[in-house]
Amino acid sequence: MNKNVETRNSLIEFTKTDDIVSDMKHIIDTSQKNAYQAINTALVYRNWLMGYRISEEILKGDKRAEYGGQVIKKLSKELTRIYGKGFTKTNLYSFYKFYTMFPEIFHSLRGKFNSFLSWTHYRVLIQVEDKNAREWYAREAFMETWSVRTLQRNVSSQYYYRMLKTQRKDHVKKEMESLTAEYQKDQLEFIKNPVVAEFLGLSSNVDFTEADLEKGIITNIQNFLMELGKGYAFVARQQHIQTEKQDYFIDLVFYNYYLKCFVLIDLKSSRITHQDVGQMDMYVRMYDELKRSSDDNPTIGIILCSDTDEDIARYSVLKENEHLFATKYKLYLPTQEELKAEIENQKTLFLLQQTENGQKRPNI
Repeated sequence: MNKNVETRNSLIEFTKTDDIVSDMKHIIDTSQKNAYQAINTALVYRNWLMGYRISEEILKGDKRAEYGGQVIKKLSKELTRIYGKGFTKTNLYSFYKFYTMFPEIFHSLRGKFNSFLSWTHYRVLIQVEDKNAREWYAREAFMETWSVRTLQRNVSSQYYYRMLKTQRKDHVKKEMESLTAEYQKDQLEFIKNPVVAEFLGLSSNVDFTEADLEKGIITNIQNFLMELGKGYAFVARQQHIQTEKQDYFIDLVFYNYYLKCFVLIDLKSSRITHQDVGQMDMYVRMYDELKRSSDDNPTIGIILCSDTDEDIARYSVLKENEHLFATKYKLYLPTQEELKAEIENQKTLFLLQQTENGQKRPNI
């Protein structure tokens, strides 16, 4: 191929230049973008078709609300048995709602303007009942390339209605862009989404979301608890929990067969905030609803904080069970002092390893 030859096909448009590095970057970046779009379009189309099929099935029933719930419950059980993750009742209902709110999106060859938003974007959009607001958010998300977190923040903060009412639209927009600037930096957001891994039948790899220090602490806390020998059975690491608005990961999950309860552990690399405590309480309540059997005691959550000046552990248990926690649970749970000492020990080992490897001492 001489330097003037151009190639254009359905995948990549490419014109050879004198800068081979620039050419390579263009080829790689365009290929990756096209691959992401292809996966996303297939995922969105699958969910839309499933929503359509659920809708058609529900229309057969005489008692639509009751019959619809039965359809989704049965589907969730059977599809989870066959395919594993990704087909909870919540997800199937989201597919159904997606179809009912965007019934025309795939009726043309390439869909409407917003056909290349990610499925996670659509999962946010179906929270918006107002059709005008929903279409506006979809259009803005596509045109302004909003990340999912930016879209969620704007929906939650009633950005559409504030823009309608204000006489200073530029001011409101600049404020929004400033507040969401951090959300827009993650260019790998789509491929890091666990929904994509589930769609492709892959294990969800979330290691890239953890710092080396955090991985070291969590790994050794896992070993530390197992070595206590007080009835701990390992259940999961980085367990994915999905709500209607967001995906979460619990660092470690154990079951203690003396206490007959789940023990959840989450690590925070900064000082614990009220939001962290609220999030752990949400984990606890979700686990009690989804995993706890009638014979189990209430789930316990432990929040670990690795802040240098405040190595702490906070226990989260439902308020009505505080007496049970104080009198029985403390016999089998590690004390705050033990957990604090283990965190500090791992930080010291981490620093020594960095020094031995000739790396710059990290600021932790």
